[in-house]
Amino acid sequence: MSTMQPRLDYSRLSPDLFKKYLDFSMAFTMDESLALLIDIRASQLNGCAFCVDMHIKQAKLHGERELRLHHIAIWRESQLFTPKERAALAWTEALTRIEPTGASDASYEEVSAHFTDEELSQLTFRIAAINGWNRLNVAFRNVPGSKDKLFGLDKAGLN
Repeated sequence: MSTMQPRLDYSRLSPDLFKKYLDFSMAFTMDESLALLIDIRASQLNGCAFCVDMHIKQAKLHGERELRLHHIAIWRESQLFTPKERAALAWTEALTRIEPTGASDASYEEVSAHFTDEELSQLTFRIAAINGWNRLNVAFRNVPGSKDKLFGLDKAGLN
């Protein structure tokens, strides 16, 4: 068990910024199943235990198959994801772990083949949003599961 303690409650200390960022994060109109795959993968890459825990539970409540949740970490080798989901996961990785040369033309062309310009814009904003949440929760060490009751995630049955 981890001995890391939470550092501070940013939602309480900066309530206006927290609310605006939450409003921004809730404004997306993209498919919820795809959004949760993106959130989980970015959170895995960023080592954000709080967000991995939360988004796995959200996905479970949304009806996501358990095996697919286990396969997100190995999506490149898995046959459980559609070409569109695979393109979104690749774009998520490209923008979460930005190379010194930026997002490659090949990555952009791959994702552009599966998304309209508007969808790609939404997708990219979603990736930016989850990366921000990951950084907040990693910085201040939010404890996985600590807000389950508040967010209704206790209903996922994954305690």
